Amino acid sequence: VQLQAFGGGLVQAGGSLRLSCAASGGIYSFYTIGWFRQAPEKEREFVAGISWSGGRTYYADSVKGRFTISRENAKNTAILQMNSLKPEETAVYYCAAVKRTVGIGTRPNEYDYWGQGTQVTVSS
Repeated sequence: VQLQAFGGGLVQAGGSLRLSCAASGGIYSFYTIGWFRQAPEKEREFVAGISWSGGRTYYADSVKGRFTISRENAKNTAILQMNSLKPEETAVYYCAAVKRTVGIGTRPNEYDYWGQGTQVTVSS
């Protein structure tokens, strides 16, 4: 499956952005989707994930209550709605996929497919 993340941009602190992850080349509903981010000189970190059915979600503690992950299997798309953004959340955001799993992985090596990333810049 091929993934493409888009929707990044420049936003002021406290603002919102909506990222999308479009998938092609596979049966999208078979895949658990995760969003990760990587700031310069930092390791890639988990942000949020959603199960293949959409019935379960999981968030990093740092984004709980501000970010929402969802998916529309009929449109082969996953969405990350980000509200109340902070400057320290400036990073390249990636979506990733792995075939049906029992849980939602939080480590990059638990995912097999990656999009190219989209830059999110939060100004103070």
